[in-house]
Amino acid sequence: MGQPLDDAGLDTIFRTARTYNGYTDAPVTEADIRRIYDLLKLGPTSANQHPARFIWLLNQEGKDRLAELASQANAPKIRKAPATVIIGMDMEFQENLPWLFPHAPDAKSWFPEGEMRFNNAFRNSSLQGAYLLIAARALGFDTGPMSGFDNAKVDAAFFADQPSVRSNFIATLGHGDASTIFERLPRPEFERFNRVL
Repeated sequence: MGQPLDDAGLDTIFRTARTYNGYTDAPVTEADIRRIYDLLKLGPTSANQHPARFIWLLNQEGKDRLAELASQANAPKIRKAPATVIIGMDMEFQENLPWLFPHAPDAKSWFPEGEMRFNNAFRNSSLQGAYLLIAARALGFDTGPMSGFDNAKVDAAFFADQPSVRSNFIATLGHGDASTIFERLPRPEFERFNRVL
């Protein structure tokens, strides 16, 4: 059974964590992103699907290419961030189930082509993207998740060699510059969006 995090841990992951629009000059290394991945891959997905596919952009050329395909507001954030990651979703994730979910030999047949497979890829890659944010925060990094980009153009530019992969969302990554965050927006109280039956 897990042990509750202390207040410092809860602050780092949730209570004082923020979405950053800019970062310090401190670098993000390949060793850093491997540490993040080694945590996020432990988060649960349906039937251990792991449909997310990640492209980590550490060099300026890659970030500039992505920025050209992003909204006017997001482009400078991508260019200036120490790292940006594209979270994609593999629409053929079921092909990996024989080794990812070996105790169900027929698991591939559970996800026929169509809406059900798309929904699973989208849902579970989104979960994995959220695990990425939590893992990054837990390791002392800050993040800036965003949409606001041309999915089709990003797919063509970054996933052309993997035609079954489509982009879901992107996130910048680094050590946040506190001057780039906005005042925290409202968070709904429990009674507004919850029911206990």
